Formats: sequence, structure tokens, C-alpha cells
Amino acid sequence: MIPPATALLQATADYLEHELLPTLDGYHRFQTRIAANVLRTALREAELAPAHDAAAGARLRALLQREGDTATLNRALHDAIASGAMPLHAPELVQHLRQSLREALAINNPRWTAHQHQHQHQGPEHATE
Repeated sequence: MIPPATALLQATADYLEHELLPTLDGYHRFQTRIAANVLRTALREAELAPAHDAAAGARLRALLQREGDTATLNRALHDAIASGAMPLHAPELVQHLRQSLREALAINNPRWTAHQHQHQHQGPEHATE
């Protein structure tokens, strides 16, 4: 039985990072670190993207008051913004865009979202750190 793709991505990234990377220097060390990071990004996308897509679709259906798949609704939102039918300052739009950005960053740069989450819970006295 073939392991799931997520397990293969995880195992390969772990091998590159923990077994191969310590044996390398210079250019090849740098390129191997990039390869491991790419695999970890692909792993996060495989794990998180389906739920993010479903959540975005639900937000878009509520925002646009219509049915459709996420890609079609994203195009409809683009058209509504471009035509001025959807004001840029609409609270529902801002909320959707912020959540979409959080979801994208959870895949592409999870350290950034963890950092932001930590600062939100520390209170205003730590806001400038």
C-alpha cells in the first residue's frame, strides 16, 4: 500500500532537513533548505487547502448572495469590485479578504500568522514589538 501523499511529503522534507542538510555546505545546503521548505509548503497546502477553499466558498456565497463554486464566485467578486457594485469598504468584504489572507499565509508563511496571533493575545502594551 502506498502511503498518503502528505506522509511522503513529510518524510522527504524530514530527510532533507535532518539527514542531508547537515552534511552539506554552501550552495547545495542552501538549495536543499529551499527544497525542504517547498515540500513543507506543499504539505501544508495538501492539508489545509480543501478546508480553506470550502470556507472561502461559504464566505463568498454569503457575501455575494448567490451559489457557485469558489472559482466562479471569486471571479464574480472581482467583477463586482471592478464595476463598483461591491464597495471596497464593505465590512463583509474586508472580513472576507482578511480571512482569505490569513488562510493563504497559514500555508505560505505560518510563522507570520503565529507571530500575529501571539501579538494579538499579548495586549496593547506589546503592540510595537
